[in-house]
Amino acid sequence: MSRITTPFGADATAAQVIAGVDLSGRRAVVTGGASGIGVETARALAAAGAEVTLAVRNTAAGERTAADIIETTGNNHVFVAPLELADRASVRAFAENWDGPLHILVNNAGVMAEPLNRTPEGWEHQFATNHLGHFGLATGLHSALAQAGSARVVSVSSSAHLRSDVHLDDLHFERRAYDPWLAYGQSKTANVLFAVEAAKRWASDGIVTNALMPGGIRTALQRHLEAEQLDAWKDFPWKTPEQGASTSVLLAASPLVDGVTGRYFEDNNEALPRGDSEYSGVAAYALDPESATRLWEVSEDLLAR
Repeated sequence: MSRITTPFGADATAAQVIAGVDLSGRRAVVTGGASGIGVETARALAAAGAEVTLAVRNTAAGERTAADIIETTGNNHVFVAPLELADRASVRAFAENWDGPLHILVNNAGVMAEPLNRTPEGWEHQFATNHLGHFGLATGLHSALAQAGSARVVSVSSSAHLRSDVHLDDLHFERRAYDPWLAYGQSKTANVLFAVEAAKRWASDGIVTNALMPGGIRTALQRHLEAEQLDAWKDFPWKTPEQGASTSVLLAASPLVDGVTGRYFEDNNEALPRGDSEYSGVAAYALDPESATRLWEVSEDLLAR
């Protein structure tokens, strides 16, 4: 397969990559749409005419964000719905309450490098939120995505996936020492593997699924980091939220990637294989089809228990 490239790079904004695109009649869901790059992802989709639902934990914050998006875009079709990704009942309720086709699903929400925290099931919280919650949401909405006929699913990963493969023999750090960054990295690798397997399983439904690295953006995602950790990144090429949302929006709506599926993007282009940089490229294990199939099966089993 040839590498997919576009005219856009790291400095492009969400508004730039979607300029001229008409999403009238399309319906989109953006998880974590009340903060960070989720806001700008939702804003760009709404500005292009899509009906957008912000799937959020904090519905009050969601309502404030929705009002702001409506005011800045003139699109009144921006809605808010509760979603707690680490709660299976909440994920199931969101999927069951959805009615009609869904054209765009942006799995954007996440937690990063938090201290050890477990769900009532005993699942490590970053894996439960970043992967299992989004996996349950996407599979729960599969019929709505299939009904759309040409749906796109966008899985927001991170360069942190380079820190860790998925350890299927100890997903929840029950036998190995917990490390916040390894746990985060594992969950972000899982986001890519989900896209790889969904691309294969859902191709006949007209659903395309891709993963991406948005870049480094100063948001609430870093709330668990100490000041000295952030200081160590002072020379990092930080993006604005509008720039950070651009690759998500490209994959969600741009005709430049029509039919593209099962791939990993960064800076609005398909990523190259990992090299010496710890911040760019894609690890071979994140695109491994056998690992993707195994993770899908394990995820189904965990959610079914």
